[in-house]
Amino acid sequence: MGVIVITGGSRGIGASTAEHVAQRGMGVILTYNTNPQDAAMVVDRIEQAGGKAVALKLDVSDVATFEAFGESVRLTLLKNWGATTLSGLVNNAGYGLFNPLATVSEAQFDGLFNVHLKGPFFLTQTLLPLLAPGASIVNVTSATTRVSTAGVAPYAAFKGGLEVLTRYMAKEFGERRIRANAVSPGAIRTELGGGLNDEFEAMLAAQTALGRVGEPSDVARVIAMLLSEEGAWINAQTLEVSGGYNI
Repeated sequence: MGVIVITGGSRGIGASTAEHVAQRGMGVILTYNTNPQDAAMVVDRIEQAGGKAVALKLDVSDVATFEAFGESVRLTLLKNWGATTLSGLVNNAGYGLFNPLATVSEAQFDGLFNVHLKGPFFLTQTLLPLLAPGASIVNVTSATTRVSTAGVAPYAAFKGGLEVLTRYMAKEFGERRIRANAVSPGAIRTELGGGLNDEFEAMLAAQTALGRVGEPSDVARVIAMLLSEEGAWINAQTLEVSGGYNI
């Protein structure tokens, strides 16, 4: 069923996605930046369950390293799967920052931009020659593009840009039958932005129609579907996966 690259696959939504994708019989190349031990644990869980995965280091903010990373992906495909193409790419790597507009520094702005918009743009460009006809791209965005939350303006703005970029990817890659969609999580129990304390979680749960915050697996299942034949006629869409957040 092909091999998928998942950025930020050492924890949270990325790690859960890697496991769900592997359960569907796909090979996984997951990336990590500062957590090689966590990445190795994800690979181990996948392999113990009968799947196949490889972890590669990648700093999504450093475009200068992408050419070398693309070559590593090519060699990894050949060595581990005897393959020359990818069947999917999940642009998931990211981090959160809580800071009001009035106090955001240029360095903070640039850091978020590099990881959440510039990085996915140029990584997709780099890996495009390896994507097989019929491949699927999934960009992970955020419900903060729909619901304004004070303190996350740069993050939300760049995630909004990624949603627009998703539609352009679908338009321009359509002649190769490559689909592109975005998945927009609501409040999820991850370490992004420092995680959730009990009070914050209770507030978010109260704002969600289904009465709880989401788990990484809630989002991972949807991403895995979009990468599979079940999502073969879904294209150029942003799917909010939030349990009905702020409706």
